Amino acid sequence: MSQWPSLLAGCEGAEPLPTTFNPDGKSLYNPPGPRSAAYDEFPKQFVPSKNGFDFHIYHMPAVAAQAQYAKELYERIRREFPELRIHNFWDKQYGPHPTAVFEVDTFNPHQTGAFFSWLVVHRGPCDVLVHPNTGDSLRDHTEFATWIGRKWPLYDECLPSRSS
Repeated sequence: MSQWPSLLAGCEGAEPLPTTFNPDGKSLYNPPGPRSAAYDEFPKQFVPSKNGFDFHIYHMPAVAAQAQYAKELYERIRREFPELRIHNFWDKQYGPHPTAVFEVDTFNPHQTGAFFSWLVVHRGPCDVLVHPNTGDSLRDHTEFATWIGRKWPLYDECLPSRSS
């Protein structure tokens, strides 16, 4: 595991945040402030010459209904999101991925948020590995990864690390 720098660097001396609740009685009031740059650009740790996020969509090809759903999902994504980069449909294990997979790449935070929220409700029986592209393939696929659905083990020995 890497060392995580403090996310509060630069906030020294800032006014304490209020502890009052919003009218819903559940959420805390946050005073208005500047809009986060994260709405419009990826964090500086991302490789600017690459796409921001990869979505690796997994299915089990031996389960006929799941394989059929994955093929339909692939076609629907190509029709619904033509601006995204959509890779080949693999009906077998490929690279570090332990089962059949296809990949979709996003290039900005708006695409990433829109595609993520759409995929959460349309993925069906498929599972999805989502990771950023920081230039460290091993960390991107493991430490920085998140999953929609079940987490699968990866063949991570084939992933290069920035430190190797």
